[in-house]
Amino acid sequence: MRDTASTGGEVWREYFGFDEPYANQADAIERAVEAGKSRGFLAMEGPCGTGKTMAALTAGAHLVRDTDLYERMVVVTPVKQQLKQFVDDLRTLNAGLDDPLDGISLVGKRDLCPYGREGKFPADVGTHDRCEDLREATARLVEDDGRSSGGAVADAAIRNEVDDEDQWWDPRKGQDLAAAARPDATAQTTIGEDTLSTAGAASPYRPEQPTAPESMSESDDPPLYCPFEADWYARNKGSPVDFSAGPENVVTLENYLPAAVERGTCPHRVMSVMLERADVIVGNYNHLFDPGSRPLLSSILDEDTFVVVDEAHRLEERVRDLLSDRLGKQTIVQARNDCNLLVQRAQQSADHKKQVREVLSAREVPLEAVDHARKFYDDLQRWLDDRVESYLDAEHEGWRANPAVLPERDREIPLRDPDTVEQDELTEWAEEKGYDGQLWRSLAKVGAAVEDAIDQLGLTRQPVCAAVGVVAGQWWEWDHSTFLREIELEHSPAENRSTDADYEAVYTPGLLCYNCMPATALRDVFDELGGGVLMSATLEPLDVFTRVSGLDALAETDDGDGGDDLTRSVRSATYDLPFPPENRASYLVDCRPFTARNRGDPEDMKPIGENWNPTRDEYAQALRALARSPGNVLIAMPNYREARWAGAYLGEAVEKPVVVDEASSNEETERRKQSFFRGEGKVLVTSTRGTLTEGVDYDGAKLSTCAVVGVPLVNIGSPRIRAVQRAYGDSFGEENAFEYALTVPAVRRARQAIGRVIRGSEEVGVRAFVGRRYAPDARHSVYPFLPTGEREEFTRMTPDFLAGQLDAFWGKRD
Repeated sequence: MRDTASTGGEVWREYFGFDEPYANQADAIERAVEAGKSRGFLAMEGPCGTGKTMAALTAGAHLVRDTDLYERMVVVTPVKQQLKQFVDDLRTLNAGLDDPLDGISLVGKRDLCPYGREGKFPADVGTHDRCEDLREATARLVEDDGRSSGGAVADAAIRNEVDDEDQWWDPRKGQDLAAAARPDATAQTTIGEDTLSTAGAASPYRPEQPTAPESMSESDDPPLYCPFEADWYARNKGSPVDFSAGPENVVTLENYLPAAVERGTCPHRVMSVMLERADVIVGNYNHLFDPGSRPLLSSILDEDTFVVVDEAHRLEERVRDLLSDRLGKQTIVQARNDCNLLVQRAQQSADHKKQVREVLSAREVPLEAVDHARKFYDDLQRWLDDRVESYLDAEHEGWRANPAVLPERDREIPLRDPDTVEQDELTEWAEEKGYDGQLWRSLAKVGAAVEDAIDQLGLTRQPVCAAVGVVAGQWWEWDHSTFLREIELEHSPAENRSTDADYEAVYTPGLLCYNCMPATALRDVFDELGGGVLMSATLEPLDVFTRVSGLDALAETDDGDGGDDLTRSVRSATYDLPFPPENRASYLVDCRPFTARNRGDPEDMKPIGENWNPTRDEYAQALRALARSPGNVLIAMPNYREARWAGAYLGEAVEKPVVVDEASSNEETERRKQSFFRGEGKVLVTSTRGTLTEGVDYDGAKLSTCAVVGVPLVNIGSPRIRAVQRAYGDSFGEENAFEYALTVPAVRRARQAIGRVIRGSEEVGVRAFVGRRYAPDARHSVYPFLPTGEREEFTRMTPDFLAGQLDAFWGKRD
């Protein structure tokens, strides 16, 4: 560690990647450093132009290099564009250092598996599952004979129960397996032409998946294995790739994937080894918050880690989804069939029954428990069908004769009153049928035993019952205050999919355990780490954010010995937009609230302009004035249905081309976006809750005006939204429930949308909130949830004055 006591102020300067910081950037760095030194967290709002990315990296670099508090920095962001920005800024930072920080950007296994990337796996098997099967097979094949215990050591290693220092594998076997997958040395082969290639790199192995040599297999039917995995064991779990493979010592998929492939070792293993040695690890939210992905980083997520959470306004929503578990009906059926396969095997003969019992006994699971689980899953599937059908009977008469009458949208069937903490219908049914807690809690253990037996007996099947058992156990154990249990019907018309229930022609059913309150889980994640920064362009109100993100709860952690509570400092900072204020006009357009009651049904008001009520007249006037602004104009409506209305009206009212966005595939959305960017000025109409209002870079001349119509609240009648509101009331007080759970996230979405306009110091544009609820003295006003500096910039006016104000603003730029 370098002694910084004599270096004076701004000891972070040597890590800053540019000549001079932006306005507020130096202050942001200082605050982040102070939070890190106090083992606390900084919640920071900084709009575009604050330089948040470089500020966070600079503070983290100083804390890692110049103090003994941290060994590494972990950065997570849910936006691919921002992940690239962190990589670019880290490389810029490193360019000025004699000893650069080693950095790595993480990706998922599906992007890294050479066989999966090149379509070498069966079409009905996912890359992740196939890779896990090949890993297990390879681990058993490289097991050291001197350590052999019927596969138990390799099994334990796969489950991370064996210390790496206690080496259980034989590197020579790894070498032999890797060599066996190479082309026949006597044949005329050319690397790259006759070997597996991906990402522009040629591996040393044959294109097809290899089968274990008979000399290394104990079975008459040698298993498939992965030579890339075998090579990793041959290297004693080492990586032949180092950080010099990437520009300025920062490696990404484009660097370590081809380098690993060319050397014949597993790219995912290379990434895993390098991240443990890295100074800076850049990944997505899943790597930190998803229980399924978090194990990849588990060895480095501790008090020696400084964390940076980017786009933190998305934290609640994204983590809530990650912590919610869904069991699809077909997965339940598969789990039943897994158990049934073993039961049928045992029924074939006395010898088979003895064989099955012996395999199961290794995990202390009797055959009777497997049969009991099979019956449970069978009954559960029938209960699910009956419950869905009874719901649809009550909601849609005649649907059985014609399923096409069912609505083309996802549906929710709550299994308890969302406003009350009580037992759900499924659990109540199970208890009545004799499927008590002991059964639910045993399903994970039974499932693991069944999967092990299927593997050891050589039965041809890809089992799922272990994972299903884990989720089922959580369904029983998780509380009814934090979680809402419901049936989710995903709208997915069956085309080439077989169905065994009429409603499945329209919907795919599943059981959902929905997490209503992520704050507790977030608190636990942050408490494991040393400190960090959570940042976004739209975090205000920061006192609300620190409560719902679990940060405030860190100050209430009990040390367990009856003494003083352990506290973690939580600091906050908000910075205003740094670009010249004369380059932007900001309006609060005072139209009556755009609520469903006020505006009516747009389908009842066709053709355009006829039978309109006063509310639509007001908004039509405002939208017409805004759409006529020069250049590209983005109109964000509360939902896609209203976007269609606005698009149809503006298509007749203005002379510009009008592009109407709708819920669609990523490819179709990208096509619309590019169409909007090309050529002369256009109007793009979308939903504020869509994908084009945040995370999209409208820099330069891509956008001149953005208007958000109404407050984009989610459907407050949704059962899960009602359950979230009730859970927030329990935690934060009934008086805060609606604001914390619904209003504040909606205002952040609106602010994200208008933040698309001004992205640089030379850019000029208009921002508008259209609707009375944005005004300071309105009923149910959201004005207090805007930052103080932002409130001061917005001028309130009625639609009658808007066109004149816009003409005056743009006239100054002619």
